[in-house]
Amino acid sequence: MAIEFTASPRSTLGIEWELGVIDAHSRGLANVAPQVLAEIADRWPTSEFPHATSELLENTIELVSAPHARVGDAVADLREMARAALASAEASGHRIIGSGSHPFSRWEAQSVTPSERYDRFLERTQWWGRNMLIWGVHVHLGIDRRERVIPIMHAVLAYLPHLQALAASSPLWAGEPTGYASNRALMFQQLPTAGVPWDLDDWEDFERVVDDLTRTGIIAEPTEARWDVRPAPRWGTIELRACDGASTLWEIGMLAAVSQCLVEHFQRKLDRGEALPRLQQWYVRENKWRAARYGLDAEVIVDPDGTQMPVRAHLSALLDELAPVAADLGCSAELASVARVLDEGNSASRQLDVLHANGGSGFPFGDLRSGTPSTVPAAALEAVVDALADGFKQSLQ
Repeated sequence: MAIEFTASPRSTLGIEWELGVIDAHSRGLANVAPQVLAEIADRWPTSEFPHATSELLENTIELVSAPHARVGDAVADLREMARAALASAEASGHRIIGSGSHPFSRWEAQSVTPSERYDRFLERTQWWGRNMLIWGVHVHLGIDRRERVIPIMHAVLAYLPHLQALAASSPLWAGEPTGYASNRALMFQQLPTAGVPWDLDDWEDFERVVDDLTRTGIIAEPTEARWDVRPAPRWGTIELRACDGASTLWEIGMLAAVSQCLVEHFQRKLDRGEALPRLQQWYVRENKWRAARYGLDAEVIVDPDGTQMPVRAHLSALLDELAPVAADLGCSAELASVARVLDEGNSASRQLDVLHANGGSGFPFGDLRSGTPSTVPAAALEAVVDALADGFKQSLQ
């Protein structure tokens, strides 16, 4: 199967931000996203960029920026749409949160958005598909020549745990702490085509894999290969999909800046004829699990020899390496927010701090050794939702 790659201007970016709508009184998820989207549709029609659109569940709004050369301009798109969506939600007694998961709402109470594509998805995935009560951030990065796509994809995968640790925001699931900074990462990879991509060597390999998946009915189109990092031939980009939903606008800017700087850094190495980093696939998978489990406290494998470093230390070194690239791209301020997360914690750790400050504690799912169930006070979970909603709103100022 020949797949055309529509090249994009180098290292341009577009951002997709999934958000949850909650009831202001109960703090539970509310299936009112269609109404919110209808109220702002005149300003941002889905046939154009930027736009706001629906997702799998009717509690979710997805904000999509236009393509831009600068992170700040893409973030400005998101800010304007998020303000409008929040105003609409608040007018009907609702609020908006950014997170990888909701602290206590359950999948059974959520409505599915009517769509032939989603119907096909649920028919195939059944219980696991209905359990996808999760939100993420996707960043598209422009690549100007096809032969660079797969090498850059592998290079980005070497830094997948760094992005995942910074973005981790799903420590709670159905009312209980999971013990994972990013429970979403492991939930999402239960889908048949999600997770770490196949170990491709070049574009022709990619075409062969997509042909195999299509001929055997595993996917109906390339976008149904829901890899953590994947080629996006229609847009001429590499799409980074591993990040949990961001809780604030400034964290969106940070994740976009790290992503953009990494890709441009790798493009420059190729310009100089240098080899790009590539880890064994088993290391990539282990790194993903470690970042999902431990977040910023993870120790990650950083080279093919198996050298291991705390992800915090490796991120600090990465900041220095990417600083000149960020200056050229105009995203130094956004990249510097990495240091803020290293100091204040990611969203997952902040959520758990609020939970514990309000009486929620104990082993995830109780004492795993004895089987004693945990009891997390409803007030503690509601406090986490309030903190997420307050943080989201404040970040739009």
